[in-house]
Amino acid sequence: MDLRELFATNLRRIRHSRKLSQEQLAHDAGVDRAYMSRVERAVTWVGLEIIGKLADVLEVDPVEFFRRPGRPAPRKKVE
Repeated sequence: MDLRELFATNLRRIRHSRKLSQEQLAHDAGVDRAYMSRVERAVTWVGLEIIGKLADVLEVDPVEFFRRPGRPAPRKKVE
């Protein structure tokens, strides 16, 4: 699995866990919905600025987009 596929898989998983549509995520992150579709299909590269926006909207550390399957994510502390 290359980095685009890994990113796409994790983005889709996290988005689904937040019960967000592609359209809503794209809107909240300020990107085009068609672009979001290409990202989730791993057909385009994603820049750091967009990774940061997506992480902010989804409330995750950007590293979560690159976590390999089978490695549990650390629990986020609730303040």
